[in-house]
Amino acid sequence: MSRRGRIAGVATAAAGTVAAAALAGAIVEKRLVARRRSGPDPGFGQLRGPSRPVRTDDGLQLHAEVDEPASGQSTPRHRQPAPTLVFVHGYALNLDCWHFQRRHFRGRLRMVFYDQRSHGRSERSLPQHATIDQLGRDLAAVLDQLAPEGPVVLVGHSMGGMTIMALAEQHPELFGTKVVGAALISTTAGGLRPHRMLGPWLPERVMGQVTPRLVAGLARMPGLVEGARRAGSGIGFVATGRLAFGQDVPPSYVDFVDDMLTRTPFEVLAEFFPNFDALDKFSVLHAFERVPTTIVCGDQDRLTSIGHSRKMAQRIPGARLVECHGAGHMVILERSDEVDAALDTLLEEVPVREGRVS
Repeated sequence: MSRRGRIAGVATAAAGTVAAAALAGAIVEKRLVARRRSGPDPGFGQLRGPSRPVRTDDGLQLHAEVDEPASGQSTPRHRQPAPTLVFVHGYALNLDCWHFQRRHFRGRLRMVFYDQRSHGRSERSLPQHATIDQLGRDLAAVLDQLAPEGPVVLVGHSMGGMTIMALAEQHPELFGTKVVGAALISTTAGGLRPHRMLGPWLPERVMGQVTPRLVAGLARMPGLVEGARRAGSGIGFVATGRLAFGQDVPPSYVDFVDDMLTRTPFEVLAEFFPNFDALDKFSVLHAFERVPTTIVCGDQDRLTSIGHSRKMAQRIPGARLVECHGAGHMVILERSDEVDAALDTLLEEVPVREGRVS
């Protein structure tokens, strides 16, 4: 059989597997989707702050919001100045994913939230600039324009953690001076195999060949893909619940994540997808030795498994590893109390005294 024939055969097998999975998902959907509108409403997406646009080095405008502390508020140990918390969201999400952390710290500390390029309300990037390294430069612009004075603590989830690592690679001098603390949540410095989450039913050798080509090919048919995503929204709801969370959560949580995912154009997903296979930031982890660093991950994370967090913790002397038993990738929602407590502890360790960064 020719090479083209073998590739076609693999693609056909993959398509058949996906179709079978979709059928199984449709059966489960009948039992799960009926619960979508039941349960408590946490008010996802309703926490807003003043809009503060950020201009990147390639001229793109990022949507950002700033929450100022209530008058008279100080740091957790009544020290001055209080650090600004800068939150960096993950792949296919937007700044609203930090709902519980924003609610927890609101009025207590200054906070900066922004939508990564091509995500949320930020402008679309040129495809060649849809890279982790560019996201690191974007974060530098956010710090320059929205936190030009005083210390900052960086908090990144998934691709947001990779963004912080890219900043550490580009500007290591900031860590221990401007940056006084970091939280890396459900993320990795490298060794990710993203095709596993798209085809867990086929051997890795097969999916490693098919997935990048499949994603690239589908990106050339955005109308078809978006139509299929809308038509299969119920199945998407089921898949989101399985991939994003480790255990049962209120349906409103799944709806919230599913909505963020479906609002991210498939072309954007395809542009950023190659970054994950190529990611290798292990050599820059030494920058995090200079600041208190907390690593958080659910031990049922199917996207950036707990092994990635353990490996980073081993390579950053003094890092605190928080493992959330039973939680999945969206641990910031599923176990918000544990994440908030870990951030509180991190802030207690931030070495800020008398307005100077030690």
